[in-house]
Amino acid sequence: MPVDIEARTTPGPCHHAAAGMRTARGGIVIGLINNMPDAALRSTEAQFRGLLQAAAGGQSIELRLSSFPELPRARDGLEHIARCYWPLDALLSEPLDALIVTGTEPRAARLTDEPYWQRFVRLLAWAGEHTVSSIWSCLAAHAAVESLDGIRRQRLGQKRCGVYEHSILSWHPFLCGVTAPLRTPHSRWNDLPVEALRAAGYTILSWSADSGADAFIRQERSLLLFFQGHPEYEHTTLLKEYRRDVGRYLRSEQSHYPTLPHGYFSPAATATLQAFKEQALTRRTTELADHFPFDSIAAALQNTWRPAAVAIYRSWLAFLGARKPARAAQAVSTADL
Repeated sequence: MPVDIEARTTPGPCHHAAAGMRTARGGIVIGLINNMPDAALRSTEAQFRGLLQAAAGGQSIELRLSSFPELPRARDGLEHIARCYWPLDALLSEPLDALIVTGTEPRAARLTDEPYWQRFVRLLAWAGEHTVSSIWSCLAAHAAVESLDGIRRQRLGQKRCGVYEHSILSWHPFLCGVTAPLRTPHSRWNDLPVEALRAAGYTILSWSADSGADAFIRQERSLLLFFQGHPEYEHTTLLKEYRRDVGRYLRSEQSHYPTLPHGYFSPAATATLQAFKEQALTRRTTELADHFPFDSIAAALQNTWRPAAVAIYRSWLAFLGARKPARAAQAVSTADL
C-alpha cells in the first residue's frame, strides 16, 4: 500500500493525502523530522518513504514531514520546507503514532553546543510521552543517548564509511526474517561505545568489531530504536557521498582524499576509482570533478542490505500497529476522566 505524504500547507507537489484520510483509514501516522542539509532533503524523504512503503504490506501509512527551524537553509530549501513540511510545533500538536528523526551535519565540536540542542531534548521527551515508538538515526542517535544517559560519542580516527556485516540478536522480534550477517551502510565520523550502551541498559540488536553498535533499543513508556547506520540508504547513496567528498578535495575544501567505502564496490569499480584517485592526486583541479565516473560505477551497484532493512521496518510497523489500538483506547479513557 502506498505511503501518503500529508503536507499541512497549500496542496501542491507534496500533497498526496486528503484531509481526514487518517481517521477514515485508521492507518499509522509517522512524523519524519528531516534535519538533513538542503542537498539531501528530497533524497532523504525518498529513502524513508520508499523503505516504509516496501515494509508496509497492507497497512496504510501517513507520513508528515518537519524539520528543526534552527538549521541554516538556503532559499530553495526554505521554499521546499514551506511548501511540503509541517511547522514542528504544529506537527507535535496533533496525535502521532511514531517519529523518525534524522541527523544533520554537525557545526559544533560538542552536540550540546548545537543551536538546536534544547529543542532536540524537548523533542526526545515528547516522543517518550506521546508515541508508541521512535527511530533516531545516526547523529540523532548520538544526541539522544547523550541526553538520556550522558554517553558522549567518540571521534574516530577516520570516517567509518561503507557497508558492514553485523552479528545479530537473532531471537529479537525486530529481527524476524533477518539472517546474519546483517549488512548495513554506515557513514559517520563518531561512534558510541558498545560497552557503555550495554551498561546503561540498551539492548544491542546488531553489532560488529568493525562498525561497533549498528542498531540498539531502549524500552521505556515508549520504545526507542536507534541506528548508527543507515538501512534506509538507496544503492547509490554512498557513491554520491564519496563523489561529494572527492569534489571537496578537488576544490581544496578538505586536505585529504577520501577513503573508499568499505565492502561496497566490486574489484572492477575499485580499480576504476583508484585510477581516478591517482589522476586527482597528480592533477588537483575543480574541472576534474566533472569526469568522476559516477554512471559506470552506479550501473554495477546492488542494494544488498535492502531485504533486511525492509524486514526490520516491517517488524517495527507491526509493533506500531499492534500497540496503536491500546494506546488509542488509553487516550480516550484518559480524556473521559
